[in-house]
Amino acid sequence: MKSYERKQLLARIDREGATIGASIPETITVEGEPLELRAFVFEARSRESVPAEDREEIDLAKRNLRRERIARRDRIEAGDISRERGEELAESIIGIDRALHALSDLGTADIEAEAEAQERADRKRWVSFLQQALGNESGGQRAGGRR
Repeated sequence: MKSYERKQLLARIDREGATIGASIPETITVEGEPLELRAFVFEARSRESVPAEDREEIDLAKRNLRRERIARRDRIEAGDISRERGEELAESIIGIDRALHALSDLGTADIEAEAEAQERADRKRWVSFLQQALGNESGGQRAGGRR
């Protein structure tokens, strides 16, 4: 592949709207293992929300897909490959990006628990702020050092 062809492929991959109209590959090999990517994404997206126990699996899949994307991009950038192979890699990278985008905005299953945890964290920050503002770093003394 010629240098200008390589640059064109890399520009196409890195373009902001590259995933518009792109499809998720049916199957992709990630770390030597085949992954039914389209089915995986479809199943994850078909749920209204993702239970905590499934979130770990999805997060692991996203990390592996990101690693695979980087490896494929590196092959285009540095490898001595044919134009056809470069095109195949570019298409698969765009498909991976599409899958990552689809998996990125999945909600959690327990919205109430998440809201409560957020409220507890807000209260803790507020109490900490008040303690600092009043000069009560340790929590046991009042401003001015009196008890």
